Amino acid sequence: MDSADDNERVIVNVGGTRHETYRSTLKTLPGTRLALLAAESDTGSQGAGATHEYFFDRHPGVFAYVLNYYRTGKLHCPADVCGPLFEEELAFWGIDETDVEPCCWMTYRQHRDAEEALDIFETPDLMSQGEHAGEDEEPARRLGIEEVVGAEGRASRWRRWQPRVWALFEDPYSSRAARV
Repeated sequence: MDSADDNERVIVNVGGTRHETYRSTLKTLPGTRLALLAAESDTGSQGAGATHEYFFDRHPGVFAYVLNYYRTGKLHCPADVCGPLFEEELAFWGIDETDVEPCCWMTYRQHRDAEEALDIFETPDLMSQGEHAGEDEEPARRLGIEEVVGAEGRASRWRRWQPRVWALFEDPYSSRAARV
């Protein structure tokens, strides 16, 4: 084994899982946490055969995707990890979320799109009533769908929202929320 090759190797232990790679691999994404680590290890004193191992108490499963991004230049999102966790890990490692590959973008953004879809259904008067809303009001009235035509002769909220709600569930291309 070549001693120059040994000096180039780095072991990154994430959550107890050891990943072995080269400093040159970690330098492929300048400005990220691992690129800075690799640059610092270049300037440190290194004897022949010295072990370069660094430990991070982070999610080891997500790190495999992070390290793969350094190796291939393609950032994929694990399907078995929720979006907020992956987002948090990307922020820790200093990786821009916009680098997520198009094939994984929907999986990655699913949690945000779901939150946006739920926000659509919150009406301003329900929000202003907050916790002071009457407990004994019937549910249809609280949701604004109690009647087809309101007291003023106008269409009720349900009549106005009905096409949007139906499109949300029946037409996946009607909005971003429907795609979720």
